[in-house]
Amino acid sequence: MATKTSQSKRVLVEKANQMIVVVTAVAAFVTVFSLVAGKTLINQESYQNRIITAKNTALKQLKTDVTNVDKLDNSYETFVSNPTNLLGSDSTVAGADNGDIVLDALPSQYDFPALISSVEKVINDNGLTINAISGTDLESSEGSNSSSISPKPIAMPFSFTVNGPYLNILSLVSTLESSIRPFQIQTEQISGNQTDLSLTISAQTYYQPGVKFSISSEIIK
Repeated sequence: MATKTSQSKRVLVEKANQMIVVVTAVAAFVTVFSLVAGKTLINQESYQNRIITAKNTALKQLKTDVTNVDKLDNSYETFVSNPTNLLGSDSTVAGADNGDIVLDALPSQYDFPALISSVEKVINDNGLTINAISGTDLESSEGSNSSSISPKPIAMPFSFTVNGPYLNILSLVSTLESSIRPFQIQTEQISGNQTDLSLTISAQTYYQPGVKFSISSEIIK
């Protein structure tokens, strides 16, 4: 009888131990799962907060941009509708409003042939003879610079040699200095006499690529 009672107690103890192991394992699993799930939820909440913050920042910037566009549009209309342009001339004449003048002063595209043509016209208008006019056409490298996020003026060097009377030479230099389009004279060489002077000039003008407008995307991690 004592032996059977001892065996029964042993079985009960083993069952109790097995139950404790199972309960402990289940408790450990639940604890680990809760910790992992809790960490995941915290990370997800943090991620959602970053998304919300980024969206609010983008929305605020968009509203500011829309307001600035309206202000810029109004400012431009006022700028170009002035009856007298920056040169003090009638702005109602075709190509003479302030917008056209600014575009002529600093073109947004590289066009070396057009530059040479305009220089030739200025020289001819001053009654001088062109002996030589030259420069390096960088269309292959500069032609792609039609726009930029942060555009800066880019130099376009050229040179020419002309002949003519002193007063015509003086008039040409004055025309270049007062031109709407900036001409930076780097070197000058003059030889001859009052009635027949030879002038060689090395100079450069500029063009500035237009501003590139782009909409970018951001990955929130």
